[in-house]
Amino acid sequence: MTPAFSDLKKGPDGLVPCIVQDAENGDVLMMAWMNETSYNETLKTKRMTYYSRSRQTLWIKGETSGHYQYVKSLYADCDLDTLLAKVEQVGAACHTGRRSCFFNEIIPEE
Repeated sequence: MTPAFSDLKKGPDGLVPCIVQDAENGDVLMMAWMNETSYNETLKTKRMTYYSRSRQTLWIKGETSGHYQYVKSLYADCDLDTLLAKVEQVGAACHTGRRSCFFNEIIPEE
């Protein structure tokens, strides 16, 4: 059963965090925020749509860069307060041009 956005636990700003993972290799690509409209658009179009807190507007990932994210699956966690999207990533996920937004190493891998 697909939870409605109203079923999800949102922050005081009405947003839910969404972790984005490459469906093919499991790499964590990015984290973004979703509101009710972006959530419903993602379900409808199968293209990841987010809410930009800085611009205060919706954005379809790839709309300007061509680096779209096509939904392969979407999960809510056990507390219904975080989403996990597994996607087919076209091009870079990060606005810096890197494949993943997670490249700033804090503790090196052993």
